[in-house]
Amino acid sequence: MAKLIYAVICSLDGFVNDAQGDFDWAMPDEQLHAFVNDLESSIGTYIYGRRMYEIMQVWADFPGIEDEPAVVQDYAKVWANADKHVFSTTLDSVSTARTHLHREFDADRVRELKDTVAHDVSIGGPTVAATALRAGLVDEIHLFMHPIVIGSGTPVFPSELRQNLELLDQRRFTSGVVHLHYRV
Repeated sequence: MAKLIYAVICSLDGFVNDAQGDFDWAMPDEQLHAFVNDLESSIGTYIYGRRMYEIMQVWADFPGIEDEPAVVQDYAKVWANADKHVFSTTLDSVSTARTHLHREFDADRVRELKDTVAHDVSIGGPTVAATALRAGLVDEIHLFMHPIVIGSGTPVFPSELRQNLELLDQRRFTSGVVHLHYRV
């Protein structure tokens, strides 16, 4: 059975973006990007909400990718080789290969996906992740906490969620980013 993994970049005060929706403070350096690539190499399927899918679809046709560092090119290959499931009530269609659009989040469908795929599944975007967390579907959480306090924005976790976690690993990067890996 595959694990459902919520991997998220966030500020020290627990937001994925600021009040304007920006996350320019979260750009990974080469060391962090290489670590994320290694983590993502076990992923065979991505689950997204609309906004995260719209952000991530740049990886399908990244302009000037050949001029980017090897870690960026490597991630583009990982993303392109994975299946994607987008849960959105507002998105009309998807434009990337290996992508399926679903009108509403279906916990049973996600359970079935976990039971049938050969590789782990990543869930991205705090809204869809909150739904999966509430449904008891998330197996692991990877937080990449950046050394910045932004005051407000979209929270990593829903406010009403109470969840015990087991710390499996931690790592500090030279940029000051701290990676915390938990089992739910």
